[in-house]
Amino acid sequence: MADVRAGRRRRACRLALSCLLSGHGVDHVLVEARSATSRHPRARGVSARSMEIFRRMGLEGAVRAAGLPAEQVHFYRGRDLVDPDYVRTGLVQEPGEGPEHTPSPGVICSQDALEPVLRRRAEDLAGPRIRFGTRLVSFTDDGLGVRADLEDSATGRRHRVRAGWLVGCDGAASAVRAGAGIAMEGPTGLGRYLSIRFEAPLGRVVADRASASYFLTVPGRGGFMAVDNDRHWIYQHPLAPDAATAVDPTGHRLLAGLVRTAAGIPDLDVTVRDTMTWRMDARLADAYRRSRVLLAGDAAHVVPPTGGHGMNTGIGDADNLAWKLAAVTTGYAGETLLDTYEAERRPVARQVIDVSTANAANRAGYRIDDELLLTAAYRSAAVVPDPGSAAGRGALDAAGCRPGERAPHVRLVGGPPGVTSTLDLVGPGFTLLAAEDDPRWRRQVEATRQTGVPLALRAVRTGAQREAEPGQWARLIGPGHAGAVLLVRPDGHIAWRGARPTANLTALVRRVLATARP
Repeated sequence: MADVRAGRRRRACRLALSCLLSGHGVDHVLVEARSATSRHPRARGVSARSMEIFRRMGLEGAVRAAGLPAEQVHFYRGRDLVDPDYVRTGLVQEPGEGPEHTPSPGVICSQDALEPVLRRRAEDLAGPRIRFGTRLVSFTDDGLGVRADLEDSATGRRHRVRAGWLVGCDGAASAVRAGAGIAMEGPTGLGRYLSIRFEAPLGRVVADRASASYFLTVPGRGGFMAVDNDRHWIYQHPLAPDAATAVDPTGHRLLAGLVRTAAGIPDLDVTVRDTMTWRMDARLADAYRRSRVLLAGDAAHVVPPTGGHGMNTGIGDADNLAWKLAAVTTGYAGETLLDTYEAERRPVARQVIDVSTANAANRAGYRIDDELLLTAAYRSAAVVPDPGSAAGRGALDAAGCRPGERAPHVRLVGGPPGVTSTLDLVGPGFTLLAAEDDPRWRRQVEATRQTGVPLALRAVRTGAQREAEPGQWARLIGPGHAGAVLLVRPDGHIAWRGARPTANLTALVRRVLATARP
């Protein structure tokens, strides 16, 4: 049993991890000290890569329905909300511009709307194992498992559970990380902000400039985040870095005045709903694993919000970790497979933190790169590199179909309902992805399945199913890899690329799963 420990910041990572563990058949308990999901929008940008993960989970439609309309995913810059000389820009690459890299472009879906979607699915799958209103009091790791003492937040009643693994998804001030003795590195206090959640009739004001975020160019003014681009909003007011607080968060008249000044509308009818102060940090855990304890999300990395990658990096952690925990707890992988979690995810977080920190320092502004996390390229023992492949690539440096990179998206037509991309052919276990069915590969797949590894052979072209753009699969595979197949892991990343059905597929899979030496 895996124990997923929740905390007081972003719950998307832990709820996604719970859903993914359930999908892989892993018994687990999720504990969350608070009795409900977040009331504050906080993180809002759900990137293309996260939407691909939600697509695999069957949640893409629900998440998209809970978010802002796609035509409002723009970014405004002006002195205030009524500035006639405003500038409005879109994503680094707008949907429909250039080649299509994903079937699931990102969406603006605020945390208070996203978390209920994930919680409902988690509870549908794990039922009473999802324990809101329960806090982790302490834990002991004996090298063979973890003993956790839990407390009902309402009654104070305590009980103990025994789990094989403990995953700390409990935020920047992670008690799990502290209990495991894992340190954090990196700067704190890059900025301090007062977040004001309010209602005001701004829908007509922004009707001709509707955006996801409104950056104000007047120094010290901060900006607005749209919740619905009508009545519900967040105003981010910068605070002095060395002051305990520059604004009384309980003084609603003063807070409403700040909103009116920033909006440029002196008589705006403002109702303040709540406030939250937060600090911008850029920190990374020294390790993601210590014995039977693992870290994910904000417990492992604290990412500046300038770019919208923090929550999405945590969802990527969950996707990477879930299948590995499933493989180890089910018994078809060695425990050292879990060491590849840090090897793969920590470099990604390091580069995301660097990108986001640079954005924070860019006074000229920055554009949101919705597809940044599509470029994650893993290098670890869970990836078999191409012969002669060059080392030294960055963690966000995918360029095609190389091992370690995400399996490519190719638009498909004529297939069964729900299959419109090659990504729809992947999972829930390992997938051998080929241009066409081949009985020689099918025999190897069946032999591998007999060892207990979930593996399926899926073809891009089969019956009426084909590429929407003829020849696209071959072009993406590359001229030097004609006829190649891709061994795709459950998280959608390529573990191996090869062309010879004589290759020992079972041995390759065992190598990826840390059950055999290379």
